[in-house]
Amino acid sequence: MLYRLLWTAALGCLAVSLARAQDPIKADPQHYALRFENDRVQVLYVHYGPHEKSNMHEHPAGVVVNLTAGHLRLTDGQGKVRDVYALPGDTQWFPVVKHTVENLGDQSFNAVYICLKTKSTTAAKDSQDDTPLSSEQLGEILQAFAQAKAKP
Repeated sequence: MLYRLLWTAALGCLAVSLARAQDPIKADPQHYALRFENDRVQVLYVHYGPHEKSNMHEHPAGVVVNLTAGHLRLTDGQGKVRDVYALPGDTQWFPVVKHTVENLGDQSFNAVYICLKTKSTTAAKDSQDDTPLSSEQLGEILQAFAQAKAKP
């Protein structure tokens, strides 16, 4: 009986720790919304109201395109803090990251996060490799995104 109780407690702790590092769409739907997805990328719309803070979540490697200005505080899974001063139109590469985000500003912050899907970040098809996207492939992805967004 004691063995079963300890085992249940251990599984509960594991579930809590896994929940802390979730997909941002599931862990924090208030701030992240899926806008487009295919076998190569996932495009998220990011919105933080003034002084809002996210739950701990994890992103695959990708590029953030800032739509608005903002002063953000990123805190990684080990507690390391980094302030980011975002300007509209700026882009930034992020490796795989587990963090919380806090909007320190008095205005809303909006961005687009383009997450790259690779063998290391998703259970993709066996034929997919980790080679960078060509400019033609990126153009096709952005065109598909624009077409999907234009549909009612």
